[in-house]
Amino acid sequence: MTTATTSVPADLDPSDVAQLEPLYASLSDRAVESTDDLRVWLSDYAALEAVVDEYGSRAYIAKTCHTEDKEIEKAFLHFVEVVDPALKPWRDKLRRKFLDSPHSAELAESPYPLLTRHWRADVELFRESNIELQTKDAKIGAEYDKICGAQTVEYGGQTLTMQQAFKYLEETDRDVRREVFDLTVRRRLEDRDRLDTMFDELLELRYRIAQNANKPDYRAYMWQAMKRFDYTPQHCHDYADAVEACVVPFMAELHEKRKAELDVDALRPYDLSVDPKGRPPLRPFAQDDIDGFVARTRAMFDGVSPDLGEQFGTMRMGDNLDLDSRLGKAPGGYQSSLEVVKEPFIFMNATGRQDDIETMLHEGGHAFHFIESSRAVPLMFVRHAPIEFCEVASMSMELMAADGYGAFYDDPADAARAKRSALERSLTVLPWVAAVDDLQHWLYTHPGHSSAQRIERWLQTWRRFTPDVTDWSGYEDYLEMRWQAQLHLYRVPFYYIEYGIAELGALQLWLNYKRDSAGTVAAYRSALALGGTRPLPELFEAAGIKFDFTRATIEPLVDAVRAELTTLPE
Repeated sequence: MTTATTSVPADLDPSDVAQLEPLYASLSDRAVESTDDLRVWLSDYAALEAVVDEYGSRAYIAKTCHTEDKEIEKAFLHFVEVVDPALKPWRDKLRRKFLDSPHSAELAESPYPLLTRHWRADVELFRESNIELQTKDAKIGAEYDKICGAQTVEYGGQTLTMQQAFKYLEETDRDVRREVFDLTVRRRLEDRDRLDTMFDELLELRYRIAQNANKPDYRAYMWQAMKRFDYTPQHCHDYADAVEACVVPFMAELHEKRKAELDVDALRPYDLSVDPKGRPPLRPFAQDDIDGFVARTRAMFDGVSPDLGEQFGTMRMGDNLDLDSRLGKAPGGYQSSLEVVKEPFIFMNATGRQDDIETMLHEGGHAFHFIESSRAVPLMFVRHAPIEFCEVASMSMELMAADGYGAFYDDPADAARAKRSALERSLTVLPWVAAVDDLQHWLYTHPGHSSAQRIERWLQTWRRFTPDVTDWSGYEDYLEMRWQAQLHLYRVPFYYIEYGIAELGALQLWLNYKRDSAGTVAAYRSALALGGTRPLPELFEAAGIKFDFTRATIEPLVDAVRAELTTLPE
């Protein structure tokens, strides 16, 4: 029996394909003569992939933090255009080596059967002819980030990023809100045609990728690529129907109440973020006080679990956190997993708003997930849960921590306003998820559609999941292209229904937490520690919740949130 291992040289340059390929070739050529050999081989393969994965993650982090830096962009594109394409055939070869090994069937204990199922799906989809197409797809996604990162407006003698401008939509002066909203709309419209052309290019690339893999459409291709073994497109349509029936009426109630409290003839799009009672906007921290923002967020995590607070406390500014909003930074927020050092990284655009806290709690949940799973799951290939459960980790943290807003607000009334915001958002996000997901189903099952047809479908979808309360007259052009602001459509197609599925899981966890906080946190952490070693329904079960997104689950959750809101001061 051979027990040879492949070490990853300490001085390996992951950007150099000439250094990488011999390591992959060595794994490919190695004799595997027993189940023990196969376990060692998998471990060595994972160690090499961890180095490459972390290099790619750091290149992406640098690119999103500094979209205007040409050298950083060059390094990222080198990874996308040269390194990753060169390694895809090797990955396919090594997956086949594992699947073809007579010893793989002997690895019957968890998580090996799950790994076998995942890699078999990958091998079935792999086509060398798709490598170039996927590279072009990734490059267009990078260009999308660059375009959005360059979007700014001039107001009050300042150059504002879109995230900074959004603060003014919370101001009580309606004229200020309208003026800033108009500025952001005009700026986004400048890029409309360019982004539309880019999306047509993406649709063509994705259509060809599906054709090459002998799939009827790109939806079928992505269903397999994303390992969606536990639900079907019909389940997504059922979710949309349930949201339309249960959540959209709840949103209509909120909007009608807002309209009455603002005492306006009609709600306008710039009326949706302001406090309806005319109170000053919640400003939990100064925009330049990022250290204070981090310290207070830790206090909220401490309130949920001192262990989780301690985990967050290990994250260092720069190494693990890039939080401020600045020119040349990509929009949005994310958590990235650094596989070699086994540390999480959080990226966001904080401007001193209540939304920033919710974003930090969300990404913090992702960070805890990676920390817990990296400690418990040695094999990188099964360390990461399906996205549907990853988002449970993040969204449930927003809700479980919601009683801790006193860390940011001295006035209990402001803390209650913040909690109300988090609870309302837990439901109002569901129709937007349904709209984005429904649009994607249509986009990829109607190849060759025109831009005009896409707009028509988007507007139909928008009206279906948006209460008919807000008056968008004068902003019709902006409404037609509003979907373009959803980066997932450009960068990670079909990644969005996960937020809806996960929010339903998070709301269930929140209800459990209200009844038994310690027991719920323990179940939450135990489920996070499983990583991707269990199928999706079993991960939900481990957390003490149901994997279900029908009306039977959604309706009681809407009722529970409505009831909780009645307990909060107005």
